[in-house]
Amino acid sequence: MNSTYKILTDSSCDMPVALVQELGLDVVPLSVQYQGQDYDNYPNGDSRNKLNMTDFYNGLRNGALTSTTAANPEKWSAAMEPVLAQGLDLLVLAFSSGLSATYTSAVLAAGELAERYPDRKIRVVDTLCASMGQGLLVYLAARLQKEGQTLEQVAGWAEENKLHLCHWFTVDDLMFLKRGGRVSAATAVMGTMLKIKPVMHVDDEGHLINVSKARGRRASIDAMAAKIGETGIDPQNQVIFISHGDCMEDAKYLEKVVRETYHPKDVVISYVGPVIGSHSGPGTLALFFLGTKR
Repeated sequence: MNSTYKILTDSSCDMPVALVQELGLDVVPLSVQYQGQDYDNYPNGDSRNKLNMTDFYNGLRNGALTSTTAANPEKWSAAMEPVLAQGLDLLVLAFSSGLSATYTSAVLAAGELAERYPDRKIRVVDTLCASMGQGLLVYLAARLQKEGQTLEQVAGWAEENKLHLCHWFTVDDLMFLKRGGRVSAATAVMGTMLKIKPVMHVDDEGHLINVSKARGRRASIDAMAAKIGETGIDPQNQVIFISHGDCMEDAKYLEKVVRETYHPKDVVISYVGPVIGSHSGPGTLALFFLGTKR
């Protein structure tokens, strides 16, 4: 373990708290406004996270309105400075700049703190990742740190490999994507009537892109799993991540297909957190792995 630096990320990584603790990570919360109340979004299972995910998604199903707020420079500074004050360096792996101002806020905070701690290194990486895609990049970086790699080595690895972090999504309700401007109103209405499910991914600029359509939920899940066979790098030696918007049965089905087809080292399942879930809605299902390209 290289203990000369700390890895810091934000709650858009959607990692469960047990994994965060195992890896020794610090996580900066983004914020969610839900049912007229503000919540800091900590990792799922963290006792500070007062927003129950099943209740949250049930609320969305019943028409609850939400909004989200990026982590501001003050939140980043509050997490960064105690680490620097201990004499440690920092590697920050932040939510995609294509989806949030969170990365920019981290850069601003790092710039201010660099002046106060000139002897410390602070590297901020725009992961161009979202949800457990960001989480998988953070997980792999933390494993390299545990193997003894330096801050510069791990930061360089993250920069070189972030565009190999494949994100594949499908959603159950196109109306949530319509509200976020991801699909047109006509597409949402017709897709709902015809039970068309989009298969989407995060592109090289960190944006969510509609790639293809499948007829029915099970077909969309099978289409996602097939992506591992198309672009996955040595999947039997990977840990593959799955996130879900309160649809554990579908996540377990996807896990079964992945395990039986590709035999990975392990599969980790967690919730799509409320920050991303506010925009993707209940029934979101996502798959993350390393591939030759996104």
